[in-house]
Amino acid sequence: MKNILVTGGAGFIGSNFLNYILTKRDDVNIVNLDKLTYAGNLENLSSIEKKKNYTFVKGDITNRELLDYIFTKYSIKHVINFAAESHVDRSILGSEVFTVSNVLGTNVLLEAAKNHQVERFVQISTDEVYGSLGPTGLFTENTPLSPNSPYSASKTAADMLAMAFNHTYGLPVVITRCSNNYGPYQFPEKLIPLMIINAMHDKKLPVYGDGLNVRDWIHVTDHNRAAELVWENGKVGEVYNIGASQEMTNIEIIKLIIKALGKTEALIEYVKDRPGHDKRYAIDSTKIERELGWKPEHKFEEAIQSTIEWYLNNKPWWGRIISGEYQDYYKKQYLS
Repeated sequence: MKNILVTGGAGFIGSNFLNYILTKRDDVNIVNLDKLTYAGNLENLSSIEKKKNYTFVKGDITNRELLDYIFTKYSIKHVINFAAESHVDRSILGSEVFTVSNVLGTNVLLEAAKNHQVERFVQISTDEVYGSLGPTGLFTENTPLSPNSPYSASKTAADMLAMAFNHTYGLPVVITRCSNNYGPYQFPEKLIPLMIINAMHDKKLPVYGDGLNVRDWIHVTDHNRAAELVWENGKVGEVYNIGASQEMTNIEIIKLIIKALGKTEALIEYVKDRPGHDKRYAIDSTKIERELGWKPEHKFEEAIQSTIEWYLNNKPWWGRIISGEYQDYYKKQYLS
C-alpha cells in the first residue's frame, strides 16, 4: 500500500482526483488535508467518504505541527499538492491570501516532506506561470516563466521552491502544469459553471473585454489521469505540461452554452476587462504523451455537453453554494 497525502482534496480538481483514484484502486491509503475555504466542499466526496483507505483531515498546509502529526501518524511517503487559492479575479482583489496559501503553504509542505523523507512529491501547477502567448505558438516545459497576475506569480514561486528543494535537498519533486479544467464540481465563480448557471436563470452573462481571450480546455478527468501517471512514472526533477489542444475563445464557449440551453445571445453583457488579462494560453503536451503514454480522451464538443447536463442535474449542489459569501463576491466583481 502507498500512503499518500493529497492536499486540497475537497476542491474542484482535487476532489475529482480522489473520486477517480479511489474508485479504480485499492492499493493506496489516502489522507485528504483541506482547509475547507469557500471553494472546498466535502459533498464532492460523498461517494468515497466511507472507504476504509480514505481519511479526511480539516486543516491548513501552513500548520507545521499538524503536518508533522499527519506524516507521522499515517506514515506518509507520497504527497500530491492540489492545495491552492486558484482564482485570478480574487487574486486581483486581494493578493495576500494567495501568497500565504500558495507560497508559504507549499514551503511548509516541502519542509515536512523533506523531514519525513517522502518518496515522491507532485506539485500541481498551472500553465499561467508561463504568462501570455501571441496568436501562434505553444507553451513547452522550456518556456520561460513570466507570470502576470498575483495568482500566477504565487504558483510560479511555489514551483521554484519545489525545484529548489529537489536541487538542494534531493527531494523527489515532479511538477505538472495544466491548462484550464472543466467538469463536475467546479465552483461557480469559474467561467463555464458561471455561464451555465446564469443562463439557466436568464441572468446576464458577463464577458470580460471583447471575449476573445483564448484558453486550452481540458476535462478534469483527463487532467487527473495525467496527474496519476506523473505521480507514478514521471521523472524526478522534471516538469510535465498537460493540455488537450482544444483552444476556444471565451465568447465561443459562452455562445455554445447559450445554444445548448436554448437561450438568447441577448444575455451577453460585455464588461470592463480585468487588469492584466492574458490573451492566450496553449499547451504542448508532447513530453507527457511521449514519455508516459498519456493522451486526452475527452473531446470538448462532447464533454462540454455532459458538463452542462451535470449542472442541470445537480441544482441542489450548486444551489447551496451560490449564496452568502459567494453572492457578495459576485456583486463586487461584476455589478460594482
